[in-house]
Amino acid sequence: MKRIMVDGSNLSLEDLINVSRNHYSVELTEEAKTCILASRKKVDEFIDSDKTIYGITTGFGKFSDVNITKEDSMLLQKNLIITHAVGAGNPLDTDIVRGIILLRINALAKGYSGIRLSTVNTMVEMLNKGVHPVIPEKGSLGASGDLAPLSHMVLPLIGLGKAEYQGIILSGAEAMRKAGIEPIQLVAKEGLALINGTQVMTAIGALTLYDGLHLSELADLAAALTFEALNGIITSLDSRVHAVRPHQGQIETAHKMLDLLEDSKMTTLQGEIRVQDAYSLRCVPQVHGASKDALKYVTEKILIEMNSVTDNPIIFDETGISGGNFHGQPVAIAFDLMAIALAELANISERRIERLVNPALSGLPAFLVEKGGLNSGFMIVQYSAAALVSENKILSHPASVDSIPSSANQEDHVSMGTIGARKAREIMKNLRRVIAMEMMCACQAIDLRGRKQLGKGTEKAYNIIRDYVPRLVDDRELYQDIDCCEELIIRRAFTNSTY
Repeated sequence: MKRIMVDGSNLSLEDLINVSRNHYSVELTEEAKTCILASRKKVDEFIDSDKTIYGITTGFGKFSDVNITKEDSMLLQKNLIITHAVGAGNPLDTDIVRGIILLRINALAKGYSGIRLSTVNTMVEMLNKGVHPVIPEKGSLGASGDLAPLSHMVLPLIGLGKAEYQGIILSGAEAMRKAGIEPIQLVAKEGLALINGTQVMTAIGALTLYDGLHLSELADLAAALTFEALNGIITSLDSRVHAVRPHQGQIETAHKMLDLLEDSKMTTLQGEIRVQDAYSLRCVPQVHGASKDALKYVTEKILIEMNSVTDNPIIFDETGISGGNFHGQPVAIAFDLMAIALAELANISERRIERLVNPALSGLPAFLVEKGGLNSGFMIVQYSAAALVSENKILSHPASVDSIPSSANQEDHVSMGTIGARKAREIMKNLRRVIAMEMMCACQAIDLRGRKQLGKGTEKAYNIIRDYVPRLVDDRELYQDIDCCEELIIRRAFTNSTY
């Protein structure tokens, strides 16, 4: 089994994907083990010296002014988990759950959390043996960390809650027993160390980003196919145009479009058929490029968060400092930006679909089908795309500008970052569907236009689609064709052949 070494500082997006989706195993580095042990030793010293440190010798939130005795510290940790596990909604997907556990392990590996090495090792064992806690998707305010969902993550660790094991939902205790893992009993500081953090929002956001980056590239491919279907003017892609407005994403998109369309006999030059194209073709570099630049910023923020300490208090040599690293605002704003960036890719894609199916704009048979009237062709494909992008506009309303006080106003400003990440994920899924629709429509339009030599990138993509989705002659169940194109995107069928 392939393995990822976890040290708290060097986890990459690719590592996260390999553990979350490809089920790579994980192992702590020796340095991480040393740091965890040293941090736990400090916590034990604090307890022995009767220092007053938040969450170790006190209650939580509004109860931070209530002192807790050594004798009650273990019960305090258990009570923290069982009372905070109050999530709602559908369970998070398995890849997200695995990502959450990995990110929590990585944060603890830095050695500032005061958790026992044995506890972290049990989490590692759960991940490697496939014990996946059932974590409801809703219930986090995104400050004080993802308290509710992370508490659900912890429940099976202590023999409670529910978990999925080998495809079956079991009680947490039964899942751990079947996997041969001994549940633990939490000691002082460990409850907070496990649930004060941003790992739920970060896992959802990071997986969404990974998929979104892929879709930002496929948006170029879909646009290039539509360029050929509509005899688009490639003069607008001239590098000189973009050099005088040097946004990096814009320059890269224009270059990629020219590369995909190289040697095509279905594109035109300025003035050959018309002087200029509509914005949804002419401005592809500007619009797609802006989204790519936004996603680069999001990538930077997510990578920092993936390798950060976000719990509370943070253990240093002389004390535990109660800070605010659990507050999700740095990534909450990034998730809202990601939502907007992905929604815009879908917006412009839907406008290209409209140009393909509208005979007044395309010069092709109405709704891309011959014998129109008897056949409806791709008429309602555009309807569905329009519905998805309209939904995206609602979902793009930023979550990070909202806040609601909690814990008797002790926690009086929150990030809503987990809601932002979840919304961005829904937008990403809608974008994926819209791009699949555009690709399918563009291939149909190319056939109706009278297929000539396609570009070196678009030719490969066209052939992949046609291997699975034949040209539409008479009406059939189009959702199956769209499903097929979307599945090609999900399994990255276009990546190796066209990029």
